[in-house]
Amino acid sequence: MTDETLNYEQARTELASVVERLEQGGSSLEEALALWERGEQLADVCQRWLDGARQRIDAARAARTQD
Repeated sequence: MTDETLNYEQARTELASVVERLEQGGSSLEEALALWERGEQLADVCQRWLDGARQRIDAARAARTQD
């Protein structure tokens, strides 16, 4: 599954897993960096979903006030 096909819940769940693995420690520096980078990607996916949701809410409110 690519990042573009992840829904918000999938991205958030994977992000939580990445954070948990980082917090556990015990990874090599290279593994920790790869996890960090994946976490950043997933955080971006989540933020795009949240930004899109905000835009939809704002548009719905604006349409309601025009009626």
